[in-house]
Amino acid sequence: MRLTREDLLAGRIEQMVLEAQRLGLMTWLPPEERERSRRAILAQFGDAEIWVFGYGSLMWNPCIHYLDRQPARLYGYHRSFCLRTPLGRGTPEHCGLVLALEGGGSCRGIAFRVDPAIADHELTLVWNREMVSGAYVPRLVNIHTPLGRRQAVTFVINREHPRYAADLSPEETAATIAVAAGKLGSCAEYLFSTVEHLDELGVADGPMHQLRRLVERYQSRLAVAAD
Repeated sequence: MRLTREDLLAGRIEQMVLEAQRLGLMTWLPPEERERSRRAILAQFGDAEIWVFGYGSLMWNPCIHYLDRQPARLYGYHRSFCLRTPLGRGTPEHCGLVLALEGGGSCRGIAFRVDPAIADHELTLVWNREMVSGAYVPRLVNIHTPLGRRQAVTFVINREHPRYAADLSPEETAATIAVAAGKLGSCAEYLFSTVEHLDELGVADGPMHQLRRLVERYQSRLAVAAD
């Protein structure tokens, strides 16, 4: 199953998280708290153009309407598989890992410019995708694009969140990604799609490419063992 705009409009992600909360698997961030943080970010934009910076699945599957799409670089953060998930890309028995931004280094991704006339609605969809469990913190950041420097909202890891996976080695990360899968697909597919889109951008993200090689090696060993 691929996440769609219709899923967000129908509240299916929220339903999944609420069900997981009832089972004690995830936390749920109430709509009023999400709305408060979204309004705060919109206020920070002021009269500036509204951009959303994607570094993972938002790059290739934004699910929002946008006016422009530009390659962009963010300094001060790097992408990391540091968030455990018991649904979507994993199960309670085999939690997966998804991407978040952690401090340090830099990150190249895709920035989407949103029409101010519909920004209120479109950012609500983004918040209902990224903020429903409280695992991320929305930040207004400076990004560098071919058009020059712009402000954009992006989502960094909430280091206080119980699903934050700190200090995993590349080998531990690869072992998890190689086998975890859920309703939205496998972790390996998520990683491979990220690397493919980085390649399209001409981005040499060494850690992500190394991680892909580790996952492929791990999957090959599992396939041999299964024969």
